[in-house]
Amino acid sequence: MSKLKQKYFDRAVEAAGYLNEASIAMNVLKSVNWDSRHKKRFFESGKLPSPRYRRIDVSEPRDMVAQARALCDSDHVIFQWLDRLCTTMENTASLIETRGTPQFFHYSSELFGRPTRLMLDKKTRVLDLAKHLDHTLADLNFDNLVVEGFEEYLTSKQFAKSLRPRLKKHFGADAPSVVISPTLSAKAAASSSRIRVRRDATFTHRDVDQLLHHEALIHSATGMNGQNQEHFKILGRSHAGTTEIQEGLAVFAEIITGTMDPRRFGRLSGRVLAIEMAVQGADFKEVFDFFVERNDDPSQSYENTRRIFRGGLIKGGAPFTKDMVYLNGLLRVHNFMRTVVKLNRADLIRVLFSGKMDIEDVPALAQLASSDRLTPPLFMPPWVKDLRFLVSYMAYSSFLNQVKMPGFQTYYEQELDDVPVVWDFTDGKVEP
Repeated sequence: MSKLKQKYFDRAVEAAGYLNEASIAMNVLKSVNWDSRHKKRFFESGKLPSPRYRRIDVSEPRDMVAQARALCDSDHVIFQWLDRLCTTMENTASLIETRGTPQFFHYSSELFGRPTRLMLDKKTRVLDLAKHLDHTLADLNFDNLVVEGFEEYLTSKQFAKSLRPRLKKHFGADAPSVVISPTLSAKAAASSSRIRVRRDATFTHRDVDQLLHHEALIHSATGMNGQNQEHFKILGRSHAGTTEIQEGLAVFAEIITGTMDPRRFGRLSGRVLAIEMAVQGADFKEVFDFFVERNDDPSQSYENTRRIFRGGLIKGGAPFTKDMVYLNGLLRVHNFMRTVVKLNRADLIRVLFSGKMDIEDVPALAQLASSDRLTPPLFMPPWVKDLRFLVSYMAYSSFLNQVKMPGFQTYYEQELDDVPVVWDFTDGKVEP
C-alpha cells in the first residue's frame, strides 16, 4: 500500500473537512424526536402517537458532500474511506428528508442495517443472536444470581458522586462533567464533554462501572481522541457511519470488563426482536404489548417502542432500525478482535480508539498512522492499554468455536438431571 503523496493528502484533508461540516449540520436523533404529549395521551386514552416532523433543509450539507465526493478521485484506501463517508452522509440526508414515509425504512436499513441482513460469513444474522439470547435467558432466575445485600441501589445524585472520581482517574483534567437531567429518556448518555444522567433513574454500583466502560471509556474517549486529530476532525463526530461500531465496541467493553448484566443482554435482544416485528407489519401498540409481556415497566415499554417507531410509520412496516446496532456491532467487533489476534495484529485494536469509525475504515487510518498523519489515542480503557488479557481471552475463545457443544450438553444434561437446586439466597438467607 503506497504512502499518499502530499498533494493527495491535502485533498483528503479538504474532503474530510467538508464531511465534518456536513455531519454537524445533520443530527438524526434530534430530527426524529417526539413531543412528550404523545406519551401522556397514549396512557390516558390509548391513542396511538401521531408525531409530525418539522421540515429540515439538508441542501447545504448535500452540497458539502458533493464537494467532498468531487475530491475523492483516487482509488487509494484513504479516498475509499472518504468515499464511504460521502455515501453515509448522503443516506443520512435522505433519512431526514423521508421521515414519516415508507422510504424512511430503506435509508435506515442502509445506515443501520436490518435484523435479517447476512453478515460477512453469509450465514449469521443479528436476529439469530437475538433469538439465541432470548431463548437462553428466558427461564433464568435473575433473583438468585446476586446474593441478597450485595447490590446497593443509588439515586442519580449518588450515582453521579460515585462516577466523578472514576472519570477523574482515567481522564484527569479532561474528565467529562456529570450532569443530572430532568428530560433525558435514557438512564444516561455521553458525549466527549459531558455525561448526562436522568434525574428520576435508580442505579447500582455495577451501573457505575458499566457506564464508565460503555459511555465514558468508549464514546467519550473516542470522541476526545478524534477531536485531537489535527487533519481529520470528522473522527471526533458521532454520525450514522460510526454508530454500529461505537455501540458494538461499547457492549464488547462491558463483556470484557465483566460489567455486562443478563437483563441488559435481554433488553438488547428484545429490541432486535421488536424491530423485526415492526418490519413485518406490527404497529406501535403491538410492539408496546410485546415489551410489556417481557415484564418491562409500561413507561419503559413506551420508551422502548418509541425508539423503534420514531421517524418511521406508526402503523408498522417502516421502523427506525438503529437499536439493532448494539448486537450487530458486537458481532462485528468480536470477530474483528478475534481475527486480528489470530493474525498477530493486535496493534490494529488501538487504531479503533483514535476516533469514531467503522471497522472498514481501519486500513485507511492505519495507513495514516504509519505515516505519522494520525495522532495516537490519548484516552484508552485499561484493557486496551494492556492487551494481555484480551489476547489471552481471544486465543482461548477461538478454540471453543471448534468444540461441538451438543455432545457436552447431552452428557451434562444426563449427569445433572436428578441433581437438586441448592443454596437459594433470594430472601437474604440460605434456604435448604
